[in-house]
Amino acid sequence: MTQPVSPPRDSTGKVPSAARPPVWQGLSARADIRTLSLLGVLAVLLLIGGITKPDEFLDTRNLQLVLTQASVIGVVTVGMTFVITSGGIDLSVGAIVALASVWATTVATQEYGFGGILFTAVAVGVGCGLVNGLLIAYGGMVPFIATLAMLASARGLALQITDGRTQIVTVDGVLDLGERDAYVLGVPPLVLVFAVVTVIGWLVLNRTTFGRRTVAVGGNAEAARLAGIDVRRQRLYLYLLSGLCCGIAAFLLIVLSGSGQNTNGNLYELDAIAAAIIGGTLLSGGRGTITGSVLGVLIFTTITNIFALNNLQSDVQQIAKGAIIVAAVLVQRRTASTT
Repeated sequence: MTQPVSPPRDSTGKVPSAARPPVWQGLSARADIRTLSLLGVLAVLLLIGGITKPDEFLDTRNLQLVLTQASVIGVVTVGMTFVITSGGIDLSVGAIVALASVWATTVATQEYGFGGILFTAVAVGVGCGLVNGLLIAYGGMVPFIATLAMLASARGLALQITDGRTQIVTVDGVLDLGERDAYVLGVPPLVLVFAVVTVIGWLVLNRTTFGRRTVAVGGNAEAARLAGIDVRRQRLYLYLLSGLCCGIAAFLLIVLSGSGQNTNGNLYELDAIAAAIIGGTLLSGGRGTITGSVLGVLIFTTITNIFALNNLQSDVQQIAKGAIIVAAVLVQRRTASTT
């Protein structure tokens, strides 16, 4: 019987580094396990929904609704994943979505039609991201404080613009995107936009120098600086990216609701952070996963839908979300301690 061949060892009895499996193989294996675990959780939720409300939950219209609702917060989460991977945080995403949505739905903006609404939403999002990036990267402010200030300011400005009233969209081109006639092979346009943003985000984070610099800054900013990375400029770009995602999400929300309100995007920052964390992105920075974040969004959106169909109170839903977040953080700490 053939005996297994053991790896060569040095005089101290240790396996030489050249004979050890590369570190990336271990990281890849853990990432696969996390992804499979998230898929398992999502499958269990789908099973629960199918058992508790089979006729309603498994209806095509309901599944389309789940995906559509996930698309808005999902786009925000893609941008948040980049920021958290770099070791930062953005508490202002929900307020930026609100400000962009109301600014893009004013009577003056709607006079410019579809293009005017889309451009304004994106421009406002990028502008807010620019302010955040400048304050954090070049102003030396702590991300928590800078984005908290933006949260308060953007919410206040959104309220001032609307005066507390809902702004109804009257541009047919925007409203038509929310109609079933606009679906492509049964897929809502908003879901297609989310899919495109997700693919681009995955490619940027995993296949470009920008993504590698983001991970390097989050892992050790000083080491990244010594390696020649302009850390401040990288952080500025990341908050610009987050603002861009908020602008896109604001436009999707306008299409979905047909209006702009100062209450839009309420608690989006918490949902985006939670989705990224349970997806496997380290809150301390240095590791991020777009795939995991998207699965996190789908899990939370599915939970919300199941609770709504079963007429369960929202407080129980929030408790369930909180328990999932705590469990995810504990798993992250355990994984980090064994790495």
